[in-house]
Amino acid sequence: MTEPNLPQDLTLLLVDDDKPFLTRLARAMETRGFVVRMAETVAEGIEQVRKEPPGYAVVDLRLGDGNGLDVIEALHRSRPDARAVVLTGYGNIATAVTAVKLGAIDYLAKPADADAVYSALTGSGGARAALPENPMSADRVRWEHIQRVYELCNRNVSETARRLNMHRRTLQRILAKRAPK
Repeated sequence: MTEPNLPQDLTLLLVDDDKPFLTRLARAMETRGFVVRMAETVAEGIEQVRKEPPGYAVVDLRLGDGNGLDVIEALHRSRPDARAVVLTGYGNIATAVTAVKLGAIDYLAKPADADAVYSALTGSGGARAALPENPMSADRVRWEHIQRVYELCNRNVSETARRLNMHRRTLQRILAKRAPK
C-alpha cells in the first residue's frame, strides 16, 4: 500500500462550536507537530481558509451558523491538496457521501479521540472499515433516506418536505434530532 501524498506544511484548521473539545483537540494536535488555528463558526472557518488555506482541516458538520460542509468546499476550492476530515454527532450516509464529494478524505463520528483524528488526517489508519455486525434498524433506514433526499435538495427543508410528502415542521424536528441506532 502506498502512502498518500501529504501536504508538506503542517498547518491545521479546527472548526467546531464545542469550545472545550476544540481546545483539547488543538492541544493534542500541537503535540503531534501541527500548527493549529481554530474557528468556532462557518464564517470564521471560511475566513481562515480565505486568508491562508491550511494543509489540513478538521471540521464539525453542524455549527451554530450553518453547515461545516461549506468550509470543506471553500478549502477544496482554495487548496485541492488539503486533507480535511468531517466530525459529527449526526452521522449519516448522505452527508458522508456529500462530504467526500466536496473534498473531505474521511468522516468520523463524535466523540472521536485525537489518535483517530490524526490517523484520518495522515492516512495511517486501516485501509478498510470493518463490516457492521448488525443491519440498520428500520428507523435508521428511514433517517438515512430522509438525509439523502435532504442532501439531494441542497439542504432545502421546504423542497425536501414536498418531495417526501411531509409537513415542513415535522421534517425540521426530524433533522434536529440525532440519528437513531
